[in-house]
Amino acid sequence: MDLLDDSEVRRRLDEVPQWRREGDEIRRTVKAPDFPTAIRIVDEIAVEAEKLNHHPDIDIRWRTLHLALTTHDKGGLTGMDFTLAARIDEIAAANGA
Repeated sequence: MDLLDDSEVRRRLDEVPQWRREGDEIRRTVKAPDFPTAIRIVDEIAVEAEKLNHHPDIDIRWRTLHLALTTHDKGGLTGMDFTLAARIDEIAAANGA
């Protein structure tokens, strides 16, 4: 995967509007209905991350998840970050977050 230029990052962010760019990362906060649901969301994200061999940074604070994506080995954002971001959005929505 090649690094995305700024215009492509902006275009791809339009496809995942709950995500925001911070430097070489995209970030999103997910608020689950309760702690067990938050952990279930993390478990489902972990399964998808393994399938894609692309892993987010996740900070769990009770029922609030702070997620960050970047392609570390490329030093910035690639299409894989946006692929996983879209899948995370689907997982969050399916779990009421």
